[in-house]
Amino acid sequence: MYVTASGATVNEMGYAMSRLDIEADLRDGGKTILEVSHSQRSNKPLKYVDNEISQLTRLQSGPHERLSQVTPGRRELPVSTVKMLAGRECNYSGRGRFSSADCCHVLSRYLPVNGPWLVDQMNSRAYVSQFSADGSLFIAGFQGSHIRIYNVDRGWKVQKNILAKSLRWTVTDTSLSPDQRHLVYASMSPIVHIVNAGSPETESLANITEIHEGLDFSSDDDGEYSFGIFSVKFSTDGREVVAGSSDDSIYVYDLEANKLSLRILAHTSDVNTVCFADESGHLIYSGSDDTFCKVWDRRCFVARDKPAGVLMGHLEGITFIDSRGDGRYLISNGKDQSIKLWDIRGMSSNATCNPGFKSYEWDYRWMDYPPQAKEVKHPCDQSVATYRGHSVLRTLIRCYFSPAYSTGQKYIYTGSHNSCVYIYDLLLDLFYACLRRD
Repeated sequence: MYVTASGATVNEMGYAMSRLDIEADLRDGGKTILEVSHSQRSNKPLKYVDNEISQLTRLQSGPHERLSQVTPGRRELPVSTVKMLAGRECNYSGRGRFSSADCCHVLSRYLPVNGPWLVDQMNSRAYVSQFSADGSLFIAGFQGSHIRIYNVDRGWKVQKNILAKSLRWTVTDTSLSPDQRHLVYASMSPIVHIVNAGSPETESLANITEIHEGLDFSSDDDGEYSFGIFSVKFSTDGREVVAGSSDDSIYVYDLEANKLSLRILAHTSDVNTVCFADESGHLIYSGSDDTFCKVWDRRCFVARDKPAGVLMGHLEGITFIDSRGDGRYLISNGKDQSIKLWDIRGMSSNATCNPGFKSYEWDYRWMDYPPQAKEVKHPCDQSVATYRGHSVLRTLIRCYFSPAYSTGQKYIYTGSHNSCVYIYDLLLDLFYACLRRD
């Protein structure tokens, strides 16, 4: 299930999920595959992403060998759901049940292609939206001060209607704690607010029906509106919050100590996106308008404000980063109209390569991407793979790995300026679906 928050509406896509029309033909020992999306057919040979992540993804989303075996030494992929069920009943795998990878193989063949249907409508634009980790809740932040938490399992009922405090411009980001008890929200202000998302009250008015505690990310010499916060994320243990700001910095707030614990002057432009790399909390990923993704290791700061590594490849600013959760792989959405997949083991110690002089001037907030820029390649692109087709304009459009529990993180999905949600196959230079909001 994928949902888009666009304009003043929240739309549900594919609540009733239909089977994607895919035909596959393995050739050359499984190295080349022909795929057909539901929207267009192509005979173009497509190559798998040649990286360790290919094997990891297949292990997470591939069926048991005996379920996919046609003849000795020859496998057929994907395996139909009927054949998977028959193999389970006949106990081909010897386990008597589906493994998590078997379940992901079945579920990953079904993508949301119906809809969208209107879930809610507000009188201001929806700027941010995201599911909870288990998919049971959906959070949408609106420019008109409202943040709504929808209970997906209860027919998209509004579980919490939060009226944001001290809002400046819009709700720039929200993050739900791992235990789903607290929500933090940010604005173009150094004050991030935290609210009890698990309380029984539906209406949450700041300091009237509930306390919206302010977490001050500014220093003593900063003014009230000295900078704004574009991105905020909880750590996996829920004890810390990391933020990216308009003053080119990364901040870490210790919730237990109730104080700012770290500031890094991280980039040479706005830090649009930050996140923790894995459950350890040691590694932080950041993305900026300076075009770089950076990796920060809190255990070993060799020099002040020096990253553990830099990832080069984007030609324009980075709007969003999502970690795979393993401390190795991440994806980034860029204003160069592309998503890039990264392996941090291939990062550089510093930014050693300049993409060169740009022969064009543009601003993504009100201009289309220049046609001549689409042909430009970064001379030192360190990414594992690049995915194109969607449009990153007007706002900081996000991208995510698909859920591990249902798809084995086999897909990448992203919003787009053309009112679509695009779904890409992680291992193939192919998008499966373009889900349009009419």
